[in-house]
Amino acid sequence: MMSRIRRLNWNGIVLIGALLLVWQLLFEVAGENAMAAPVATVGYLLQLLGTAAFWSNVTATAAAFLLALTIALLLGLAIGFALGLHRFSAEVVEPILVSLYAVPKVTLYPIVLLAFGIGLPAKVAFGAIHGVIPMAIFTTTAIRTINPVLLKTARVMRLPPSVVARSIILPSALPEIFTGIRVSFSLTLIGTLLGEMFGSQRGLGYLLMTAIGLQNVRMIMAVTLLLVLFAASVSIALIAVDRRLHRFAG
Repeated sequence: MMSRIRRLNWNGIVLIGALLLVWQLLFEVAGENAMAAPVATVGYLLQLLGTAAFWSNVTATAAAFLLALTIALLLGLAIGFALGLHRFSAEVVEPILVSLYAVPKVTLYPIVLLAFGIGLPAKVAFGAIHGVIPMAIFTTTAIRTINPVLLKTARVMRLPPSVVARSIILPSALPEIFTGIRVSFSLTLIGTLLGEMFGSQRGLGYLLMTAIGLQNVRMIMAVTLLLVLFAASVSIALIAVDRRLHRFAG
């Protein structure tokens, strides 16, 4: 186990070093008008993290994202459980969900703005739209692939629905559901940032859009680096839990 951890740590260090090297080489080729160097970007990000104005935008994005993610997960779980436990409904609704998932969500943003206006409700709604469908699809698949012998045994034993859900459905479907949570997390974050870029006056997405308009390369690179670090850190943790759940289920 220790050797495996050391190997993973070493692989991570090599990967980070390679990415930084590629970043530096791209900077040397493109120049400071197109991008900032790694050291300069980290330094500017640390400088931004020391200002109250920047933290107010970070807080705005975090609040909108957490609210959107909560809505996406709860609504997706509810839809997934309902479809997974009723096969006919799943056969009718699931193709519709897949079709909606393929639609570029940016095309729906004018409708979101008309319904919710500019501000927090719009970016929360736009973030939730990105995450709810994959959560529903993964949950539906997880429920439908439960071993039918377990459900038949529960019916023979006349177990109450609460016991069936707690002892059979949830443990069997949890690994696939957690995969849906991992995918929904990434897409909801993207949706929330897009909502801030096009319909908000606060948040990291708004800072990115403003920096793009002003051609502020340092701000663009610093905010992007912060978002990449956050998304990568959470994704690594979620992938580790996801693999453990699947290994345990297997």
